[in-house]
This record gives sequence, structure tokens and C-alpha cells, in this order.
Amino acid sequence: MSLDVRENIRNIAIIAHVDHGKTTLVDAMLKQSHIFRSNEKVQERVMDSNDLEKERGITILSKNTAVMHNGVKINIIDTPGHADFGGEVERVLKMVDSVLLVVDAYEGAMPQTKFVLKKALELGLKPIVVINKVDRKDGRPEEVIDEIFDLFLELGADDEQLDFPIVYASAREGFAKLELEDENINMDPLFKTIIEKVDPPKGYMNEPLQMLATTLDSTEYVGRIAVGKIERGTIKKNQQVVIMSKDGNKPAKISNLYVYDGLKRVETDEASLGDIVAVSGIGEINIGDTIADALNPEALPFVEIDEPTLSMNFMVNNSPFAGREGDFVTSRHLRDRLLKELETNVSLKVDELSPDCFKVSGRGELHLSVLIETMRREGYEFQVSKASVIYKEENGKRLEPIEYLTIDVPEEFMGPVMEKLGPRKAEMVNMTSANNGYTRLEFKIPARGLIGFRNEFLTDTKGNGIMNHVFCDYEPFKGEIPERSRGSLVVFESGTAITYGLFNAQERGTLFIEPGTEVYAGMVAGECSRADDIEVNICKKKHLSNTRSSGADDALKLTPVTVMSLEQSLEFVRADELVEVTPKSIRLRKTLLDPTERKRAAIRK
Repeated sequence: MSLDVRENIRNIAIIAHVDHGKTTLVDAMLKQSHIFRSNEKVQERVMDSNDLEKERGITILSKNTAVMHNGVKINIIDTPGHADFGGEVERVLKMVDSVLLVVDAYEGAMPQTKFVLKKALELGLKPIVVINKVDRKDGRPEEVIDEIFDLFLELGADDEQLDFPIVYASAREGFAKLELEDENINMDPLFKTIIEKVDPPKGYMNEPLQMLATTLDSTEYVGRIAVGKIERGTIKKNQQVVIMSKDGNKPAKISNLYVYDGLKRVETDEASLGDIVAVSGIGEINIGDTIADALNPEALPFVEIDEPTLSMNFMVNNSPFAGREGDFVTSRHLRDRLLKELETNVSLKVDELSPDCFKVSGRGELHLSVLIETMRREGYEFQVSKASVIYKEENGKRLEPIEYLTIDVPEEFMGPVMEKLGPRKAEMVNMTSANNGYTRLEFKIPARGLIGFRNEFLTDTKGNGIMNHVFCDYEPFKGEIPERSRGSLVVFESGTAITYGLFNAQERGTLFIEPGTEVYAGMVAGECSRADDIEVNICKKKHLSNTRSSGADDALKLTPVTVMSLEQSLEFVRADELVEVTPKSIRLRKTLLDPTERKRAAIRK
């Protein structure tokens, strides 16, 4: 039986390191394929629709879109660049026939470029390389192409994959070209390369239906929506199908069928081989399940997702301020929300340790902090413990996750950075100098060595350093790593923080709390300048007396406080501390609020 070929469809994913311009490139392609009305106001990075994505300028969830060019429909999937969202990238690559590997003309191949490219090559995809930002004055496109070629060789690409087409582009300026000397006109050269070089979907149109659910969405009106590519056959509205999962098969009926047109989902009655579609009305379906023909159900293999490497305990808030600011505060609320997250977040794991405590495991600090931030914006109130790495046992040996860390830093800051990485058990793998005064340092470092490092790194490099890391492998345990060297300033009594009390406390360390803030005993008010915790009375008022000395009434000057973000708080806490997260506040606290209990616990330890 001969294969059917859908010549009028191309399915591609855009992969790249963070900030190399994937989402901006999709913007340019959308604008030049006349999706928007001429008078329509289009925001920048239109694909990053989630509030957190807009604020941080990163892509967290993969998005689908489609553009038309000369009668060919190009389905485009914009993927995250951070390795923490690798689970999102891995499964999306199952839906496409090629990838656009976008690389910055100045930065070149970076750790995440390597991570996502490795996944694509393993699946047998043939990439198209897009050298983006060629309009940069400090761009070095020729050198970058050599770097990419070396990277392909290192990752074991075959001859066909090594013969990759190259397109030079500036996503921001909206042009692409095949040679650097060509004129900057529009994105047509990129569209043409995609149509010529990407294989159209091949398969059997008249065989029984097979479709893998690779992404899930949901709306209040239709419930769960499964998104995926039709691998075989045809799907129709109102068709009877079977959902094939690990737990067995269950019958279902397709109530609505959508295809993508620009950024919109458009209802359709029928779609076939190679189309990327969204289906609703199928009830309980999970990522990795196959939607198959009711009479001849055959399951598709599912991509293996990398295991989580970090875990945190999410607990019901039991502080004295519990229930004041959140809408969802009970263990039932917390449990339901975490289980709902599991439906769409494939690289997350949740274990119930007790009715009030859940162990949540993810791919990294960013992966977990994005979940925490999303939940607090939805009105949840809870507390989380310090992140801890997940160890493995193999042949009686204890193995731990190792990250590949890449640091770009001005030469004058190399000393302090290397000094900090030594105790964290980092091994240097490579060091290269760029012609702009920056040096690239590459290390292998235990994942636990990175906890709390980013803050120190940004301070040591005065904000000039760039660090990126990606999971490398499990290796034998590297030995103890010292924890935070300084203690905490712990609030002595509940009340309102007063300038006089804070003024006396600031000699002991760095404060995180401003005057007028409500506090409770056992809360962390700042970082101590010594190794031990010190209790401070920041609610203490000045006693009024009859005698007045000259200058006594001069205003007390407070050093500006350090306002801790969620990520900084998660990195700062020690094993005996928690981060209390509510929709309005992020507070640091001791796990045991009572000072006597804390002393007993310290003695027992």
C-alpha cells in the first residue's frame, strides 16, 4: 500500500536557547502572512499569552499557531527555552516533522540549544538553522555556524542532519535571507526554505484513526481539550473513538474539532493525516493517551520524559496569619490544585506525605517557582520548604543529579565566581575568551550546589554575569556542600515593626522588613551577620522620659531593606525554615515558631 503525502501542510517547532528570539520570530512570521487585519493592534511577543510569560519575557508553555504561505499551511509550535520546561519541549517534538533551530548571531550555541537540539536529533528530525539577530553590530554569524556544526557532530547527527539549510534573519526587523550579502526585504526566504526543506506529513489517510494527545488545555464550557497531530487516518466531528491509556481503553465521542488558523482555533467538521488539531468532548484524557478508531484501536508509543531532579514540600499554611489573605487555604484546596497541575505538567510529580503536606518534584527551581507564583496569583495560600535534590541508588552507590553550568562573565569578576564555585563542588570543563572582554566558563556541578547560587552570582558580578544550566547526568555523590554561612534575624514577639526596633536590629545584619509591617514571633526579619540565628525585637518602642538630650529627637536613619522576591526567598531558606506564600505576601519563617522548641530541636540535632 502506497503512502499518502499531504503536500499542502508543513509541521515545525521552533527551538532555541532562552532569549535568542523564538517568540519574536513567530511574531514576524504571523505579521507577514497577513493573519492580522491591517488596522489591528498587535502586541509584541503575541505568543507569550500568560501573565508570567509577559513579565519574565520567557516562554513557559508551548503554543500552537498556523500561517499560510503560497497555499501551504505551516503549523508552528513555539517551545520554551529553559531546561526546567524540558518536558514541554520533549513531547511537542513528537508533533512535528522538522525544527527551526534559532541561534543568536552573537551568543552562539548555548547549553539549552544543545539540550533541545539533542532531543530533536534523537527523534530523527532534520533541523533548519536560523541565525537570528544578524543586524547586531557585534554579531559573528560565520563563527556561530562553525560552532553549530561542531555541536551537531558532538551530538551524533547523521549525514542528512549535518547537511542543514541555513537562513540568516532579524526577527525584530522582520527579514530573512539565504546569504549574508542579500538584501533585507522580508521573511519570504524563510517561508520558502520551510516549504522546500521540511518533509510534508506522510502516512495512510484511509487507515483507522491514530492521534497522540501531546498537550492539554481546558475551558469552563467544554472541559478538557486534547491537542495533537493526526498520525494516521481521518477524524470527524461526532465520531465514536477509543481513548487508549496506561489504565485501559474507554469509549468517547468527539463533540468539537478545531484546527489552527493564526492564533485562533477554528471549528471544522473533518481533519486528516498530518493536521494538528484540538478535540473536545472526550472527557478524561491525559497527555500521552492515544485517540484511536473505535473498531480498530491501536496505541501509539509515548515519548519518555526526563525524571524530576528537585523536590519541595508544599504544606497548608499554619502561621499565625493563616487564612487572612488567601481564598484557598485548606489541604483539600491544595491537593485538588496540585492534582489538576499534574494533568498538563508532565514533568511534575506529587506525593501525599500527610493530609497537610505534599512532596512536589520538578525539573528545577524555576519549574517549581513558576508553579508557586501561578498558584499564589490564583488565590492560594500555603507554605513551602527548602528545595532538596532527588538522589538515586544504583549498585549500592548513591547518585546525585549533575548540571552543566555555563557562565559568561567579565574578566574582572572571574576570581570571586571561581572562589564561590569551589566549595560547591563544581569541576571546570572548559574556558574560552570572547573578544568583548567576557570569558565563558563551563562547569559540571551538583544540582544542590546551584541552590542559592544565582543571588550570590549576581551580587559578585554586579549584575553583569549571565548563567545558564541544564541537566547533565546522574553521578556518584560528590560530598558535603556547606549551607548558607549566615544565620537569620528571628522576630522575638508578634506586633508591628517599628523604626526604633528596626534601627537597633539593623546593626546585627541585613533587614528584609520595612516599618509598619505586621510580624509574628518566629518570622525571619533578615539575614544575620554571623553564623547563628539571633532573636531581635523589631516591635520595640522608645520609652518616653522627662529628660531630653540635644539631638535625641533626630530622625533615625534606616538602611534600605532588601526586598526578597519569591525566587530569592526559595534560595535563601535553610532546612529549618519555610517560605509562607499568600496572594499578597511572601514571608520567611522558622518551621518551629516557639524559641524553646527550636532550642530543643537544635540540641537533639
